[in-house]
Amino acid sequence: MCNATEAILWGPAREWVRQRSARSELKCRIGSGQATYHRFDPNTHQHLITFGQRMVEAKFSAQSSQGWLSTREIQHKGYFDGDVSTANLLAHTCCHEFAHLLQSISGQRRYGSVHNAAFYTILDELHESGGAAAVRYFLMERSARSGIELPQATMNLNDVSEQLQAFSVGDAVRFGRDRHQREGEIVRINRRTCTVQGTGRWRGARYRVPVSLMSHR
Repeated sequence: MCNATEAILWGPAREWVRQRSARSELKCRIGSGQATYHRFDPNTHQHLITFGQRMVEAKFSAQSSQGWLSTREIQHKGYFDGDVSTANLLAHTCCHEFAHLLQSISGQRRYGSVHNAAFYTILDELHESGGAAAVRYFLMERSARSGIELPQATMNLNDVSEQLQAFSVGDAVRFGRDRHQREGEIVRINRRTCTVQGTGRWRGARYRVPVSLMSHR
């Protein structure tokens, strides 16, 4: 994903970006968690895009993919013909974060206004121009060369609103897997997630948890 973003998206856009922010550079890196984001340091003129390892892992499963914004964008905006698959999710994630870079350079990213109309205009253009398809092809080609299977099959996603009906404020739940499993109590039910207040050794922490990753305890 780092190589795809740098070669397919950053390469053609570099000079356009530098005309607006001289000496700008892009560094992509792998994070150990699920956090995936774009940041810009005006002192060094460096854009940083981080792709979280656990984010990538989550997008190999229909159950854990449901809570991600990238899934909803593909479905609701019709990117990749609305087809949600691992290959499409990862390609779209590269485009999503790169759109934040272009949004920042264009002066359209402001506090409290991140996923705004200007952002989606840029993201639409990345898909309509063929950039997203090129990123997907790059990922498929590199994964095949490395002996890694990158699933292209359409995921069978559940209706999140129906899943939310099984939970209520005050419910004791667990979420996460293996050493990342946590426990807490639901304090708010959102449109697609639940806000969970940690209990036990996680007391004091608050999490926004996709309903597909929760179970009662």
